[in-house]
Amino acid sequence: MTNLNYRAHCAQRGMALITALLLLIVVTIMALSMFRSYGIQERIAGNTRDKQRAINAAESAQQYAEFWLTSTAAPVAAVCGVGMVPDSVGQVCSNGLGNPAVVPWAGWVGYTQFTANGGNGVTNTVNATTPTAGSYYQPPGFYITDLGPNAGTPGEVYQIDAYGYGGTANTVAVVESTFLITNVTAKDPNK
Repeated sequence: MTNLNYRAHCAQRGMALITALLLLIVVTIMALSMFRSYGIQERIAGNTRDKQRAINAAESAQQYAEFWLTSTAAPVAAVCGVGMVPDSVGQVCSNGLGNPAVVPWAGWVGYTQFTANGGNGVTNTVNATTPTAGSYYQPPGFYITDLGPNAGTPGEVYQIDAYGYGGTANTVAVVESTFLITNVTAKDPNK
């Protein structure tokens, strides 16, 4: 009887070691997958934050363009050219925006007050030589197209396209609105 107990005890030797090693492998695989998942979630959160920054910059430029349209005299629409126009001058284009997906646009107005205003916490922009964390890649811009007189009530209809960058050149948001100004008379650019 003691011989049988001894043989059964000898047959179980090493079983605890093998079980412990298998559990250690399972726990290690779970820990590695958690660390990998954490890294992916961190990148997703960073990309979402950068996307929101770009959308907010584009909406700020759009709202500034609407403010500019209502605070100035009725602007005369002209054919817009290549390059940036300062936001202190502004312009309304008679030609439509070519491809809104390719920024910056030809004849866009740079909303430089966005990055010069210390009140909104944005004090500079990033460029290739001096990248700064927490900044925008480039000031946002807008493009105003005169769509002509309104059909129903007197006034002029404008299309405002605006874009904004996040922290990199790869993060761009484009927004668009149609804006009606009823207290101005449309000017004919041919006169």
